Amino acid sequence: MDTELTHILDEAIQLELNVAELYLLFSHQFPEDTDFWWKLALEEKNHAALLRSGQQYFIDVNLFPKEIIPCKLELLLRTNQKVKDLISKFQETPPSWESALQLALEIEQSAGELHFQAAMEIEPSSKALKLFQYLNQDDKDHAQRIQNYMKNKGLS
Repeated sequence: MDTELTHILDEAIQLELNVAELYLLFSHQFPEDTDFWWKLALEEKNHAALLRSGQQYFIDVNLFPKEIIPCKLELLLRTNQKVKDLISKFQETPPSWESALQLALEIEQSAGELHFQAAMEIEPSSKALKLFQYLNQDDKDHAQRIQNYMKNKGLS
């Protein structure tokens, strides 16, 4: 088993779960937007489950799609810590509505999230990547959806 790849995937999975936790927190703090945040949180959990399945079943047989392997470990570690810090901070003092949306957009545009999104949109080079894309087909492009939501709510 590739321990470096496993460690990177562990952090990528944790990032998805941390972002889901942040979005669930926002769903409680902004009841008028509960459905929006809840759906994003659920999709982040689906991303984590998809990565975990790939980690469990594809790494040992050397079939894990390389396109899905996130950025460098150090960047994932920093992003995870940032999201955990935000969760702690916002449990005490919720952000403004605008700040929550802007932070979500920044997170979705972070290296780990962008890498996963990019892998879901390219022409698949393997059956494994094609399977990942099929399983993730309805959970795409969070950054664009957040931007559209902001625009529809009158934020630029």
